[in-house]
Amino acid sequence: MGHRDTGSGNDGDAPSRVRMHSDVDAPDKVLYGLTFRQLAILAVAAVFFYGGWRGLHTLLPVPVLLGGAVVLGGLVFGLAVGRRDGLSMDMWLLAAIRHNRAPKALSTTDTTSRTPAWVDASVARMPLPAPLKLPAQAIADDGEITLSGTPAAIVAATTVNLALRTPDEQQALVDTFGRWLNSLSTPTQVVVSAQPVDLASQATTLQDTARSLPNPALEGACADHAAFLADLSQRRDPLRRQVLIVTRATATGQGGHAARRRADDTVRSLAGLGVTTRALDGTAATAAIAAAADPYRPPRPGGLAAPHTVITGPAGGIPRTRRNT
Repeated sequence: MGHRDTGSGNDGDAPSRVRMHSDVDAPDKVLYGLTFRQLAILAVAAVFFYGGWRGLHTLLPVPVLLGGAVVLGGLVFGLAVGRRDGLSMDMWLLAAIRHNRAPKALSTTDTTSRTPAWVDASVARMPLPAPLKLPAQAIADDGEITLSGTPAAIVAATTVNLALRTPDEQQALVDTFGRWLNSLSTPTQVVVSAQPVDLASQATTLQDTARSLPNPALEGACADHAAFLADLSQRRDPLRRQVLIVTRATATGQGGHAARRRADDTVRSLAGLGVTTRALDGTAATAAIAAAADPYRPPRPGGLAAPHTVITGPAGGIPRTRRNT
């Protein structure tokens, strides 16, 4: 069981260290080191075993019943106390069953009522795509995300290195972060992820920029740096750490920009930590959500078109228009 040290002010001297368990959200142990969920699984299994024994002890030999009980009891005990991928075994099996039963092909359009006339769903070899139901319905230009409940907004933040600070500075930063946590009145999510850095594209951009520099020295330095980035992208797989804070508006929040105001308040509250924070607008929020869904896909140039935007082909070609819904 891991522990986490938290500083607490003493008498003006160095802050004292208080040991606190890191798994404070772990379920409570009720009996014999087992949680209520584990005891419930074992109790239900015991009832079924007792019923099976009462119904089969006159039909089957006792050694056969004992052997079957030992095998099934071991499986039930493994189901109750086993864990995989950070989940209890019963929750993991339930998630696996839901995943296998869920449709794999999804569509943003309603395929149940708008099936083309030339598609015969009764004899189709492949199942029709199921409707894709996303939690987010729309993203406004200011970055406010429309959800089924209260709206949300995203704040991007950099990190701070506590190891380079003095004990007093560390205590001040922890107190500032604690005050922000205590001020939260709505569900807030902090997402820390590592994403790959596309150095090859940056090297190509620098090479193109170097040709237009007026000074030969600057052109040579830019070309050298582009070659360094290209070589680094081939030898290493650099990653960058991204911190996103998703804020929600209050249930009684009035106005059309309650989540955006909440994000601005978060930016001001975290300014004392020495980190750079900014509330993401619509384009940046869309890119952040897309990168979270598929971090290894390069971002689309120019961003995504807004709803009901007419998209045309390139100049000089055959004009093609469609409406993005």
